[in-house]
Amino acid sequence: MPETLQIVLNNLALIASAMAIGASWVAAIVSPNCSFDKLTGARADGHVRELIHRTSPQLGFLMALAGALFLFASSFVSGIVALVAAFGFYATRMMLAPKEGKNAPGVRTKRKEQRGTSVGLILMFTATALIAAILGLFGL
Repeated sequence: MPETLQIVLNNLALIASAMAIGASWVAAIVSPNCSFDKLTGARADGHVRELIHRTSPQLGFLMALAGALFLFASSFVSGIVALVAAFGFYATRMMLAPKEGKNAPGVRTKRKEQRGTSVGLILMFTATALIAAILGLFGL
């Protein structure tokens, strides 16, 4: 593959990774801080869960795109790490899927724990996306 094409693909993958990192930071840190400052606790909790539920597919798509571009640019390690981050963002969405049916008698759904875990997962896979971008920066 021509070297200039590899450089272009690697740079496009870095751009996609940077967009995913920035968007996930806004979804997991900036927006919840604003929500809990301006809304009541229950409304802020619902807003954060809805925000993460709706942004996770786009974050996963951006990281899957970055992973494919890294692989085409022959940066195999960063491509694999980016694909792991993409799977993680999609898994976060599945965790926040709407509840189906009724709970068994005496069983309660703990939505606050669900929000905390999903924010933790988003941050963990943001760090994974950052690692993929750093590895791609060095062409690994």
